[in-house]
Amino acid sequence: MTAADAHRTVLAVWRIEQPRLITSLARMLRDVPLAEELTQEALLAALERWPQTGVPERPGAWLMTTARRLAVDHMRRLPMLDRNHAFLLHELEQEQAETPDYDAFLDDDIGDEMLRLIFTACHPLLPYDARPALALRMICGLTTAEIARAFLVSEATVAQRIVRAKRTLTDSGLAYETPHGDELTQRLSSVLEVIYLIFNEGYTAARGDDWLRPDLCSEALRLARAVVAIAPHQPEAHGLLALMELNASRTAARTDPAGEPILLLDQDRALWDRTQIQRGMRSLARAEELGGVGGFYTLQAAIVACHARAARAAETDWLRIALLYAELSAVTRSPIVELNRAIAVGMAEGPASGLVILDRIADAPELAGYHLLPSVRGDLLRRLGRHEEARAAFETAAALAGNRRERELLNRRAREQD
Repeated sequence: MTAADAHRTVLAVWRIEQPRLITSLARMLRDVPLAEELTQEALLAALERWPQTGVPERPGAWLMTTARRLAVDHMRRLPMLDRNHAFLLHELEQEQAETPDYDAFLDDDIGDEMLRLIFTACHPLLPYDARPALALRMICGLTTAEIARAFLVSEATVAQRIVRAKRTLTDSGLAYETPHGDELTQRLSSVLEVIYLIFNEGYTAARGDDWLRPDLCSEALRLARAVVAIAPHQPEAHGLLALMELNASRTAARTDPAGEPILLLDQDRALWDRTQIQRGMRSLARAEELGGVGGFYTLQAAIVACHARAARAAETDWLRIALLYAELSAVTRSPIVELNRAIAVGMAEGPASGLVILDRIADAPELAGYHLLPSVRGDLLRRLGRHEEARAAFETAAALAGNRRERELLNRRAREQD
């Protein structure tokens, strides 16, 4: 294995293992920023060692062993502040001496601990816009670029938010916990946002060679089910679960055997997972029963439910979808929602009506550099027969797209306009 191959392997393993490593270390140390720092040091050790020694048989266990050794060294360097410090150091040293099965340890109760970490990172003491960024970066393993794309802000802005939040988290000594009662309610919206963004990155990856990241979708679904279990009377928790179940039901139809994207209207709906659709519909009904009809996630779930009910693309109730997007737009005042409303109106009333909406939001700062704006414009122009303009729009979208599969799809659509 060449050094370059080893380097790529380290980063691939790291992408998978980082959230579990931070979760496991934070559970032991009760210090989230320290856990993140130690996992970063373990990564540096792997980058130095693996190109020389080869990738170990159990890379996750190797990283965990290294991180725990670093934790012991760190604890030994600190002054012995209290009995808890001494007890923690003793436990770490004992476990290190006994060489436990770290693969099993990494998987032990990881779902609950991951959720506890997210609740900790979403504490009200932290700035509201920094909470999801911190959780997504430190706990869920998303890169700064992926988070910036999710929030439609610059990478520098995201990095500043994370640094400030980590400093607050370290200085405040916040409890590592899953809160209850009013404290849980105060944090819930941020926690749901984190889970929502994890799913979105899995559903359509911002970067890389693969359009889908099923591991992130599965993790987000697991976290959402855990939130519903601890907050069963919160309508938006059910709404988010419904949204993700319904979207995830289309997974098997969203790519061809080579991994190339298949757009919604071209998908084989026989491949949609009917069991998952039923689960999503039940969650949507529960959200609405609890009074969440106008909620951010519940409205989106209702939109996806319209697609799920249509046996064929031609049977889609685009008028209802457009009305739901109008309601969602009134709630959010978001140009992203308006972008999606333009698609729905373009299908319900014709592409010219969709373009009118698109023109209103074309200069929105949030959409500057956002590849889906020219992509949607290209599709509306294509349907109007304005193929030269459509080709230019698709080419612009392709140049802005960060994901290779999506970029190739947009370039292919551009060529089809000739």
